[in-house]
Amino acid sequence: MSRWLQSGRRRDLCALLYEAGTLRGQKLKTSLERHYDTRLDPQSFYGSLDALVDRGLVAVETEGIHDVYRLTEAGIDGVESHHRWLTARVEGGSGTEADGDTE
Repeated sequence: MSRWLQSGRRRDLCALLYEAGTLRGQKLKTSLERHYDTRLDPQSFYGSLDALVDRGLVAVETEGIHDVYRLTEAGIDGVESHHRWLTARVEGGSGTEADGDTE
């Protein structure tokens, strides 16, 4: 899967959703802020999240007054594909950039 996501923030959001299954928007933002050890601008954060929804990688549903986010099948496939690619790089994989290159 070439050019899955070029934005590290968007990849990290997908990774957090992969781990959690579903998260409210604020909980997702807090988890990412803890990982980055910094406060994120809400407009920028939700812009990244909206972009993932627009690309079909994340789905949003309303539960009561909260928006709840989850990965779609395409999002799950993207996280797993990127994980395989990254693992091969870290473990000294094939050594070819063409092998599952995501960017």
